[in-house]
Amino acid sequence: MDPETGSHHINAKKQSWKAVLTLAYQSLGVVYGDLSTSPLYVFKSTFAEDIHHSETNEEIFGALSFIFWTLTLVPLLKYVFIVLKADDNGEGGTFALYSLLCRHARVSSLPNCQLVDEELSSYKKEVPNLALSSFGSRLKSTLEKHRVLQRFLLILALVGACMVIGDGVLTPALSVFSAVSGLELAMAKEHHKYVEVPVACLILIALFALQHYGTHRVGHLFAPVVILWLLCISSIGLYNIIHWNPHIYKALSPVHMYKFLKKTQTGGWKSLGGILLCITGSEAMFADLGHFSQLSIQVAFSSFVYPSLILAYMGQAAYLSQHHVIENDYQIGFYISVPESLRIPVLLIAISAAVVGSQAIITGTFSIIKQCSSLGCFPRVKIVHTSSKYHGQIYIPEINWTLMLLCLAVTIGFRDTKRMGNASGLAVITVMLVTTCLMSLVIVLCWHKSVFVAIAFVVLFGTIEALYFSASLIKFLEGAWVPIALSLIFMLVMYVWHYGTRLKYEFDVQNKVSVDWLLSLGPTLGIVRVKGIGLVHTELVSGIPAIFSHFVTNLPAFHQVLIFLCVKSVPIPHVKHEERFLVGHIGPREYRVYRCIVRYGYRDVHKDDVEFEKDLVCSVAEFIRKQKDVPTPEQGNHDEVMTVVGTPSTHVEGIRMMDGQDGHGSPEVQEIQSTPVNQVKKRVRFVVPESPKIEENSRAELRDLMEAREAGVAYILGHSYVKAKQGSGLIKKIVINFGYEFLRRNSRHSTDSLTVPHASTLEVGMVYHV
Repeated sequence: MDPETGSHHINAKKQSWKAVLTLAYQSLGVVYGDLSTSPLYVFKSTFAEDIHHSETNEEIFGALSFIFWTLTLVPLLKYVFIVLKADDNGEGGTFALYSLLCRHARVSSLPNCQLVDEELSSYKKEVPNLALSSFGSRLKSTLEKHRVLQRFLLILALVGACMVIGDGVLTPALSVFSAVSGLELAMAKEHHKYVEVPVACLILIALFALQHYGTHRVGHLFAPVVILWLLCISSIGLYNIIHWNPHIYKALSPVHMYKFLKKTQTGGWKSLGGILLCITGSEAMFADLGHFSQLSIQVAFSSFVYPSLILAYMGQAAYLSQHHVIENDYQIGFYISVPESLRIPVLLIAISAAVVGSQAIITGTFSIIKQCSSLGCFPRVKIVHTSSKYHGQIYIPEINWTLMLLCLAVTIGFRDTKRMGNASGLAVITVMLVTTCLMSLVIVLCWHKSVFVAIAFVVLFGTIEALYFSASLIKFLEGAWVPIALSLIFMLVMYVWHYGTRLKYEFDVQNKVSVDWLLSLGPTLGIVRVKGIGLVHTELVSGIPAIFSHFVTNLPAFHQVLIFLCVKSVPIPHVKHEERFLVGHIGPREYRVYRCIVRYGYRDVHKDDVEFEKDLVCSVAEFIRKQKDVPTPEQGNHDEVMTVVGTPSTHVEGIRMMDGQDGHGSPEVQEIQSTPVNQVKKRVRFVVPESPKIEENSRAELRDLMEAREAGVAYILGHSYVKAKQGSGLIKKIVINFGYEFLRRNSRHSTDSLTVPHASTLEVGMVYHV
């Protein structure tokens, strides 16, 4: 697997069965930890209050029928056989669907998109020989024309992302607390309530405290734990079926769902909020698709996870169908159906499985926040890559400790699985509804299918999910308010950040300096050119940022080589190495002014400063080598021609940069060295291929670049203070002057991902009146 892009882009047809089974085995520990622990709390949440277990067993049989068909229709049919096919170049999740729609309908929220981005090899996923239907064409043009619809689409994706973050708070609390609740049967009734919460809190604190080590150190243990857990619950389920009720399979008939609702009526409808928990974690199959393959996830779920869960639920129902005496509310639970001699070992395995499931959802939360940040919808946070070998294993300190505090608050505040289940269920079903809505658009706009196919998809799955959503929402005062409150807070943060960032970019565009102004200054730019490379960071992909004119007006000196650097995200998961850099001249060659646009996908890993700096200089050098002599552009006719230049690893036969002490080039290459000077800090040379011959102008330009690189690189960063302009409304002033400014002050700088050295950094302050 590529350590930078982490892509597994293996054609399913070319995969050997050994590779498929290996990925399927690994997916068990990453994808299915949350889903596999749901038997711990489904029946207990279902029978918590709204319905009661009676001698007729209609409630138990009806609940089992609902669980069976919900597991069959949603995870198996919807996700495994349909949604998994809507991948974005191998990646899945809510933002994968959104980025697909952004590219096919041009509704991207990223302000600095360029037409040249559409030439990226993975930008479009074409459907051969198929054209949009007339309805699809009208839908596409409507989305592209109306900004309101584009914002609604963005908000829909953000709602899904916020609910995933909310699930990252609720799932660890629910899973760990449910696993620990087995202590109730091993201790005296009056003591267990004082032990469960502290034990659950200690496990959660340990879980979050160990996040910064990454999962790669213990990740190889995850799959065996989940496999052991699934074998455990399926074996116990099979034992209960044979021992207590061999005819429990008859309860799978849909007739029992009708009888269940007919008898229980409103109480049965409300209890669906507990049954819903049987599919919690299903979204992970799609969200974690980038680490595996469609076939491996399909094989793992269909052949092992699905049968194990069905056996587990059938076993619990078989046991409960023969036990109607209820001494306390725990009689309707998981551990009561476990043979007494096995309860302690099963308890330990359950806690381990709950920790694995919680780990997966926490990592997924980190991933979704990174995607939001890359697409300009979340304040910049510190992203630590915990493994140089495996992509996607990241750690975000600020989010980790926030999740831990919220998780502990939920555990201590609720202290029971009923309200935790109500909260978790609403978060889970909301994400699924968002996926259904986005999928209906993908079917029409990306797959070019008939609108009737999309309608059938929405009617089938949307109806099921709407039923569960209504049952969860009715429990608003009984815990369901938590994910709504969390989502509103995160939505507010995301929208304020996105709104402020967009206004700031629009200010940059409106106040940028024309290239004519730069050209009118002459080759020296009207200032003293000192040795070195000046990297001016900007969000602009064209024109000269106002920060540069602001700087040279107050300090008329700059570096001999000037590079306007734009590091931006594009709405695709990964940008190939050979398409990473866009390089071009600004003005004539003798000005030694360049523009470099560095493109990253929303799942790409940003390199550190040393490697990035070397890649940048080499890419500019490669651009110079390939350039031919061109006439000096006339005033007002200075269109920048950008050239795609890959990273040094992709042009092996191109220019390589070496330190002066790195030996000598082979006879097949030429060396371009800078003019020797006394007390040089760092000797640098470019090793270039013998053929084709480099023109003299290009050779001189390369020599200047080398001399500048030897003198050092200075990073010029803009430190912006954003204020609402005069005449703005009260709400805008509050949002910009207080909300956005607070987030900006407490977020990372846009270049922190490059770990720019402080000794080489120069910040230029500027006030933005937006």
